[in-house]
Amino acid sequence: MRASDVAYTALRDDIVEGRLAPDTVLGEVEQSERLGVSRTPIREAFSRLTAAGLALQSPGRGTVVSPISLADVDHLFELRIPLETQATQLAAQRGERAPFATLAEEFAAVAEHGPGTADQPGAPDQPSTSEYYRLAAELDAAVDAAVANPYLSTALQSLRVHLVRIRRLAQDEPQRLTASAYEHRDICRAIAAGDPELARAAAAVHLRRSLTYIKAAAENQTSQEDSLRKEAIPS
Repeated sequence: MRASDVAYTALRDDIVEGRLAPDTVLGEVEQSERLGVSRTPIREAFSRLTAAGLALQSPGRGTVVSPISLADVDHLFELRIPLETQATQLAAQRGERAPFATLAEEFAAVAEHGPGTADQPGAPDQPSTSEYYRLAAELDAAVDAAVANPYLSTALQSLRVHLVRIRRLAQDEPQRLTASAYEHRDICRAIAAGDPELARAAAAVHLRRSLTYIKAAAENQTSQEDSLRKEAIPS
């Protein structure tokens, strides 16, 4: 792997996972030393991050991690809903049924037991949050394979990078994760049944509920942060 690819992958993962927060300045020298590569690959990585929408050029500051806001949530879901509903419909038409039947059973198990958290998984047989997201990633990969449309899959893969960042705005709420696991189960069942219209409808229900939850959670978090800032200002 080229040095620029190593740098890009490391920086992208740090941004997506929140280790590099929005508005963080990405200094060439600092990142070069941290990642153990020269400055030329770092500059190439910065250019790719900017092209991917994960960084931007700020006057007087250089390259910074791009912010993410409620407006970004709306914009991404305007694209996500038509792309993912189309993909699930095509998967039901073209895909093998067995993988989706298996995924439906696994999502049902997560939903019935209720996901714990990565640090507090709960009962020994209780699935963790990471298990839920592992299944969600498997479903994405299964849909991509079933659709067999490289243009649609590439568009979805690019979009998913930003959706991970958005998920961090909302945080992980157990009740919503349980409901989401049931919704994914329904999507998988519809695809496994070879019912394109039902698969599309199930995906639309899940996506619209996700949008409503993410926006409400993000607005609540913003409100709490504003309250804390006001309390910190001496009267």
